[in-house]
Amino acid sequence: MTAVAITDAVDTYLQRKAVGDPDGSGAGTYASNAESILRRWTEWLEAEHGVRLIATLEVEHMRAYAAELRRRTDRGEYTASSAGTYYAVVRAFLSWCVRGGICETNPAATDRAESALPSANPQPTSNSWTATQRRALERYVRERALETASVSTRERRSRLREYAMVAVLAHSTVRGSELFRVPDDDRRTGATWDDVDFYTGTIRVLGKSQRLEDVPLPARARTPLRRYRVVLDPPSTDWPLFPTGHAPSIAARVRSVLRDRGYDEDTIESVLEETTATELARERSIAPPAITTEGARSVLRRLCKEAGIDVDGDYLTPRGVRRDRSSESYRREATASKPTLRASVLEQSIVVPDDGSPAAGGRDESTEND
Repeated sequence: MTAVAITDAVDTYLQRKAVGDPDGSGAGTYASNAESILRRWTEWLEAEHGVRLIATLEVEHMRAYAAELRRRTDRGEYTASSAGTYYAVVRAFLSWCVRGGICETNPAATDRAESALPSANPQPTSNSWTATQRRALERYVRERALETASVSTRERRSRLREYAMVAVLAHSTVRGSELFRVPDDDRRTGATWDDVDFYTGTIRVLGKSQRLEDVPLPARARTPLRRYRVVLDPPSTDWPLFPTGHAPSIAARVRSVLRDRGYDEDTIESVLEETTATELARERSIAPPAITTEGARSVLRRLCKEAGIDVDGDYLTPRGVRRDRSSESYRREATASKPTLRASVLEQSIVVPDDGSPAAGGRDESTEND
């Protein structure tokens, strides 16, 4: 068996799919969606196991990959269905390698490897939180956000940020992995203000289909978000909706961008000695990283504790805040022009129930947000 590099095999596979593979199920669109998945998989294989050749890929490596997908699902970075999709793309690629004589067997198509994948069935607790509990959390962050007496500008911004995050999660179908930054996934960097269209009442996100989708933002999500934007006053549209408050992460981004702009190290350090990285980011319009999915979960944990909301000894996660409803079907692939009239109709139909809940960012974000 010829020693073929995995990266070379992936390149050939994507090229075939891009022009249409008569032996496969897709063409250009499939190749576009599969590329980021396969690239991340190959990078993970080399970094974690030192595997570069198809011939050295074994069942245990694929079992380890399945276990990694499960861990990320447990952390809230992926849904179980997304993890299954990622694994299925890799499995399909390896099946193509078998058909092409690049490898003898498919190590991903084994019970041992696939048994490590997360269950496609939702966790019992994910749907056990009642509407009352979700409303209680939203009521808590809303009342705090609307208190203006004896509150500093920084604290008010923090509270409005928490309220906006909770409202968006509670009253739209946006997922945590679409709203916040997912570490190790360079496509999921967090939603920005450029993604929000207040006129049409939609937000553009990278859906679990790996395609950009326009998702309706009902008024009960849009109004808190608009209030928060006023006090945040982002200097540019590429500013994340919910930037991290983790100072080292902001400083690292500022240094990186300034280097790209031609500043030498001495000048960068001199500038940072005169002001904080956060202030410099605003002055130079350097968008900081968005809060991570784990950072958002940490914020929710704190809010549930402050609000006295106990969910069987646990707390509301971003997924728990979202209500189960059929409006998932209203998601549509992003187009150049957004559907203004239908968005307003959907908004009216979604807003009727009085449910809501969490997500946030705020006061203690220097330690909570990654």
